[in-house]
Amino acid sequence: MKNSSKLSQRAKSSKYSKLSIIISAALLSSTLALSSAPVLANWPAQVDGQMMPSLAPMLEHATPAVVSISVIGTHKVAQQNVPDAFKFFFGNKGENQLQQQPFRGLGSGVIIDSDKGYIVTNNHVVENADKIMITLKDGRQIEAKKLGSDAKTDIALLQIDAENLSEIKLADSDELRVGDFAVAIGSPFGLGQTVTSGIVSALGRSNLNIEHYEDFIQTDAAINSGNSGGALVNLRGELIGINTAIIGPSGGNVGIGFAIPSNMMHNLVTQIIEFGEVHRGILGVSGRSVNSEIAKAMELNISQGGFIEQVMPDSAADEAGIKAGDVIVAMNGKAIKSFLELRAKIGSIGANKKVNLTVIRDGDKKTFTVKLKQDQSADISAASIHRMLEGTLLENDTKNQAIIIEQVAQGSPAEMAGLKAGDIITGVNRSRIKDIAQLRDYLKDKTGVLALNIVRDNHAQYIMIR
Repeated sequence: MKNSSKLSQRAKSSKYSKLSIIISAALLSSTLALSSAPVLANWPAQVDGQMMPSLAPMLEHATPAVVSISVIGTHKVAQQNVPDAFKFFFGNKGENQLQQQPFRGLGSGVIIDSDKGYIVTNNHVVENADKIMITLKDGRQIEAKKLGSDAKTDIALLQIDAENLSEIKLADSDELRVGDFAVAIGSPFGLGQTVTSGIVSALGRSNLNIEHYEDFIQTDAAINSGNSGGALVNLRGELIGINTAIIGPSGGNVGIGFAIPSNMMHNLVTQIIEFGEVHRGILGVSGRSVNSEIAKAMELNISQGGFIEQVMPDSAADEAGIKAGDVIVAMNGKAIKSFLELRAKIGSIGANKKVNLTVIRDGDKKTFTVKLKQDQSADISAASIHRMLEGTLLENDTKNQAIIIEQVAQGSPAEMAGLKAGDIITGVNRSRIKDIAQLRDYLKDKTGVLALNIVRDNHAQYIMIR
């Protein structure tokens, strides 16, 4: 009886417990539905009735536009010197001769126009290629032809003839912010299409000596060998960059990868489509990035921008009215943080294009419309100057109230700084200098970087000295 009574009590208890659990679960489900539905309404996948976040729907649209690239070609490599003991047999063909050597390579690409079959990739993926094969996500293999490339920015444009292609939509890379989510799509190590995710960890990366014109997006989304030329996309599946390089001691990913911004790529590809090559625009200035020392020397109330040291005669900048000493802080309304960023953005814009440059001059903000000229010569870079002006024969020009450099000793700091005989010193920093005594008095207590204003061939320019 006791046993029977206990069993009955357990049964009742179990019955009420089950009822309690059912009621609690129903209330919980109702609460979740009321509180969570607005937040998770856009997520397309469900697990056990619960809405779950996933990148899969976006990737289903984006990944068909990313292709694998394999190339076969030849390139020149240095031939090893033949030891003297063997020259009798092989002949002395000269030292360090170059010889053709076959190679195979792998990379990735992005379809940007499905109707015309345009594919963007890195120049280094297809450089010296004799044959370029494209593998689509659906398995089709198609030979591509190279329409043009630009080694200075590492961009190349290919074309294939195929039906039912998917293209990727371009985003405005100027709207990116550090912390935005980013997804890299490519074919690392020849494994086939692979997707990795991360964030935009930095913008405007330059001075890496990877390319000639650098304005990279930095990301921690895993990028490895074979990802070159692949897509970096946002969470809408729009292209924000072309993956191009990594920093890693072993050649593998360590969380620092770089991509060419989509806007920069688009400007270059548009020129290749129109001309078969890049008709690079040029501003016609040399300079350096603003830092605290330059800001102090020039009494600037800004800490970023491109300081103009020299404006080339008859250049686009000269004709627009830009002068040495100006600080360019924006282009087409978008902030410019450094001279290298300015150089890279200008270098991707075609010749004869117009840009609006915002400059700081004597504390005032001005805007100039500049029509870029075509770059026909070697790139102009600012001299690297590290020492104070000294060892220079100077003479007062009483007529023009300035200082004429009569002679510059060979190998002297003045020569290293870029000064030449005939240069006329008119000022230091923002102070007018009329004679040698005033120059000496001004330099007596000054330390750090100085901006020396000179006139050369009737054109004013700045030379930075330390």
